[in-house]
Amino acid sequence: MDEVSPTAKALLALELIQDCPGISGERLGDRLGVSDRAARRYVGILREAGIPVESTPGRYGGYRLGRGFRLPPLMFSTAEALGLMMAALEGHHRASDPTDPAGSALSKIIRVLPKPVAEPAESMRRLITPPQAAEGTYPDPETTAALVQACTAGRRLRIGYRRGDRDTITMDVDPWAVSVRHGLWYLLCWSHTKDAQRVLRVDRVTTTETLPDTFIPPDDLDPVTAIQDHFAQGWKYPVEVVIDAPIAEVVLARTLGRLEPIDEKRTRLTGSTEDPEWYAYRLASLEQSFTVVTPPELREALTVLGNRLLQAAATPRSKAGAATRARATSTAGRGRAPAPG
Repeated sequence: MDEVSPTAKALLALELIQDCPGISGERLGDRLGVSDRAARRYVGILREAGIPVESTPGRYGGYRLGRGFRLPPLMFSTAEALGLMMAALEGHHRASDPTDPAGSALSKIIRVLPKPVAEPAESMRRLITPPQAAEGTYPDPETTAALVQACTAGRRLRIGYRRGDRDTITMDVDPWAVSVRHGLWYLLCWSHTKDAQRVLRVDRVTTTETLPDTFIPPDDLDPVTAIQDHFAQGWKYPVEVVIDAPIAEVVLARTLGRLEPIDEKRTRLTGSTEDPEWYAYRLASLEQSFTVVTPPELREALTVLGNRLLQAAATPRSKAGAATRARATSTAGRGRAPAPG
């Protein structure tokens, strides 16, 4: 570090303060390989260049960048740049389109990267085909930002909401949280229009208007759990299953419903489904024994699944024997005289 110029050391100090907000003068000096006094000198160079480096005195004080400061071009390693590119391409099917906000941001990052880093990143962007999503399922970034800001500020919104392929309605909502589930963005809110809790698709929010009213979300709000519970309820077939294990030992997707203890040895699963066969496959992954209380359609689906598994597990000889017995039974039936009426 002794052969590094003061300007280079000041830039290294900037990177350290950026990466470690609140870094102490002693630690900054250690990372730069200089004394505390020299570290303060490099901080002074940054301030002279117009970079607002704030300092907090005292035992637990340190350096951090002032709010609102626009950093110079970021410095990425090759691994960091490619990791960012992969995450963007995986998470957004239009990240390779430079006219899309996500694609535009990636273009700006690539333009300021050093050539050895930028070239593999740009190659990845051109060659990798991101997962396709249904058109229109990605929300507008400005709309999403407005919803998130209203959640943070506790401000009521008047939104336009498109109900699938139907008309657009107007709703007054208290936006509690925005969450992502299986690639789709959802708004968990209290609808004053419906006087009920609602989970709305963010990509179907067409307009947002901030109202003067404020709100306080529930103290025990768990957005992820609330959204999962929402999707587990309200389908055609109500489900109740008793699992022969304490609740702490039951591992099951939250999308299937809500778990509650019956006693120290049993757990109740309540939910709903539109597809008993799909639900049966999910229940079959349970390690513990269980009993389906309702619906009968789920019991039938489990019976069909169980028979298929037993048939798949049978040896070829036993399968052949079963087929022979079935043919013999069929032949005997055809030769038997009709029973008297």
